[in-house]
Amino acid sequence: MSPSADDRVGRMEFLLGLRRHGIMDAAVLRAMDEVPREHFVTPSYSDVAYADQALPIACGQTISQPYVVAYMTERLAVKPEHRVLEVGTGSGYQAAILSRLAREVITIERYRTLAEAARIRLATLGYANVEVVVGDGLAGVPEKAPYDRIIVTAAAEQVPPALVDQLGEGGIMVLPLGPHDDAQVIVALTKTAQGLARESLIGVRFVPLLPGKAREL
Repeated sequence: MSPSADDRVGRMEFLLGLRRHGIMDAAVLRAMDEVPREHFVTPSYSDVAYADQALPIACGQTISQPYVVAYMTERLAVKPEHRVLEVGTGSGYQAAILSRLAREVITIERYRTLAEAARIRLATLGYANVEVVVGDGLAGVPEKAPYDRIIVTAAAEQVPPALVDQLGEGGIMVLPLGPHDDAQVIVALTKTAQGLARESLIGVRFVPLLPGKAREL
C-alpha cells in the first residue's frame, strides 16, 4: 500500500472515530479533515498526531485531543460571517480549525514563543484569516470586540468578566471551567439581554488559564 493510501485510510479512521463519538456537524468534520494536524504537533509526536489524545507542545502546554477540539467547535456553532476570539493559541491547531468556519479569527497567547511559532505556521499553511496576538488571555482583545463567538482552550476557575464583556449579544462562549488541580467541565454560555444562559457539558482536563503575559518563553 502506498503512503498516500495509508494517509487516506488514516484520515478516514480519524473522521470515523469523531463520528463514533457523536460529532455530526458536516462543516466541523470537513474542517477537521482539511487541517493537517501533523503540522501542529512537535515532530517527535507526528506519528501519533491523529490519535485521540492530548499531546505536549512547547512551554509546558498541550494540543487538545481531536475529539475535544471537534466537540468544542461543534458546540460553538460558528457561522461563515462570524468573528471568533480564541483564548490560548498553543500551536495554532484550534485556530486553524476555526479559520475554515469563520470569517475572522483572533487568537491570543500569553507565551511569545508559542504565539510567534503559531503565527508563522498558520501563515505558511495559508490560514490568512487568523490574527495571532501576544497578551493576557483573561483580558481578551477588547480593541477587536465585539465577538460573535469566544472559545477558551485553557481551564478558568471562574468565567472571565472581560470576555463576557467582549461577547456580542446572542453570542456563544465555550470554555472549560473548574479548579486548576482537578477535573473541569466544558460550559457553553449564551449572552442574552437578560444575562448569561449556561449549559454544562462534558468533563475534561485542561492546562490552567493564567493571568498576564508569560515573563519568559
